[in-house]
Amino acid sequence: MDRSALTAALAGVVAIPVIPFGTDGGIDRDAYRVLLRRLLDGGISTVTPNGNTGEFYALTPQERQAVVLDTLAETADRPDATVVVGVGHDLPTAIGAAEHARDCGAAMVMVHQPVHPYVSQDGWVAYHRAIAEAVPELGVVPYIRNPLLDGEWLAELGGRCPNVIGVKYAVPDAARFAAFARDAGLDRYVWLAGLAELYAPAYFAAGATGFTSGLANVAPRISLEMLAALRGGDYPAAMKVWEQIRAFEDLRAARQSADNVTVVKEALASLGLCRREVRPPSSALPQERRAEVAAAVEGWGL
Repeated sequence: MDRSALTAALAGVVAIPVIPFGTDGGIDRDAYRVLLRRLLDGGISTVTPNGNTGEFYALTPQERQAVVLDTLAETADRPDATVVVGVGHDLPTAIGAAEHARDCGAAMVMVHQPVHPYVSQDGWVAYHRAIAEAVPELGVVPYIRNPLLDGEWLAELGGRCPNVIGVKYAVPDAARFAAFARDAGLDRYVWLAGLAELYAPAYFAAGATGFTSGLANVAPRISLEMLAALRGGDYPAAMKVWEQIRAFEDLRAARQSADNVTVVKEALASLGLCRREVRPPSSALPQERRAEVAAAVEGWGL
């Protein structure tokens, strides 16, 4: 594990590719590679296959493995590309997915927050520790959505597992993030604003150096403009980008993010790049709402 290279890869735009489905309902693997190539050609160098924007929880284990294989095949001749594979579910499944990612040549794994009605902090540490220790060759990035998790528990995990190198923090509270990062070790990890571009300015001000993005599927240039402004400390410029994407991201976040993936796919469908279908429990936008997405991206030069 080249820690410096991996931390550099995380400190930027980490895009979550969408998964297009064909007319038969299965993954359209050719279309996926076209979309992934568009992302990479657009300047994005770090991608997370099997993330939430990639409908991780709606894919079968075999489909998730196919997505990993296609991602690594598409990035094989791009030395600047870094693949961070999303893993999760029950512990044996998560470890198996992490080992598969390692064996296929991925550099890192992003561990989805455990989906369980009862998550103790000790159990959270044990879950992530087991995954990290199974793949010591890989960088490990916990995905934190639980506002009740305390920073010292992440510090414990990092103390036991040196390959835990980054954190995708997705609690919508910038003050909470600032405290959590400092309690866990601000300089110990690469901190990603896990709620994408709308939260990136506030989280960068508190110590983040990267952010995840679903919007990059549609307009990678805009995501990179946000990153450049934040890296330069030019918050007025970053907020101009923020205003440009606000309506689009608000559509994704409405009703507890019910249409998070749907809106991205709708925008891609309007460009002729992807079918708009998503899998339950998500659902496609009704005809009358599709114009809202078109209006939100108007002026993006797409």
